[in-house]
Amino acid sequence: MWNEPKQEKLDSVPKLYATEHVDLMDKTIHMHFFIWNTDFLICEYDGADTFWGFVVLAGDLLNSEWGYISFSELKSIKVQGLYEVEHDEYWHIRPAREVKLISAAQGWNYNKIKNDYV
Repeated sequence: MWNEPKQEKLDSVPKLYATEHVDLMDKTIHMHFFIWNTDFLICEYDGADTFWGFVVLAGDLLNSEWGYISFSELKSIKVQGLYEVEHDEYWHIRPAREVKLISAAQGWNYNKIKNDYV
């Protein structure tokens, strides 16, 4: 990962299990990582290596899911030795229901947000 998030950004993500009382639609997506058409949308972080969030692999909305994501694995992914997972530095924090990919995969009613590409 060539643009790993700074520690202060990681520290701003709620701790693992801190938001388990929050409905999935209202979970806050704090960070976005991507490589090609694979997206990792982050809600919680244990402070060491484990994220919890939503993953869309290869654009497959049907099999997308909420789950655990290893930060060390994200950092180690390289495709053809050239491409690495990127941290979306321009991501604006918002609830899951306002993220087009999550809403489409979950079958939620999505209201388009200006300039929303994910």
